[in-house]
Amino acid sequence: MNETSRISVLCLGLLLIFGSAATDGNAAQPVIYPAKGQSEAQQNKDEGECHQWAVQKTGVDPAQLAAQMNSGEVYQRHHGALGGAARGSLGGLAIGAIAGDAGKGAAIGAVAGGLLGGVRERRNVEMQHQVAANAHAEQQSMLQEYDRAYGACLSGRGYTVR
Repeated sequence: MNETSRISVLCLGLLLIFGSAATDGNAAQPVIYPAKGQSEAQQNKDEGECHQWAVQKTGVDPAQLAAQMNSGEVYQRHHGALGGAARGSLGGLAIGAIAGDAGKGAAIGAVAGGLLGGVRERRNVEMQHQVAANAHAEQQSMLQEYDRAYGACLSGRGYTVR
């Protein structure tokens, strides 16, 4: 595994960790207190109905959002240094053949293509970092909107929500 691949795997791992932490049942669940003495059965019913209402109101379902983030949907793989080297060597081979030394042209093309592919891959890794950061921020915003709606519903039914 080359360095670029390791960096990509690391980025994906960090996103999964942060995405999982953001949607983890313990981290995202508010503390709900039955302030009017509601029974456990009534509280379960109210929580289910408030969840459905909050999803309908906001269009955000935390379980589906977590599944999307954990499946890696926010990532797209890009061509890297290896692809650049292969393209460069083919181009160099053609140029070298015209100049009379196909092997030398292919070698030069492979090095140049590898360098260009490496630069391109670094840009792709930076873009993946930005995509991950944007996806995380968007996910947090969506979860906050859902949490506000869910909390408002439960508060309206006589629960203290923190």
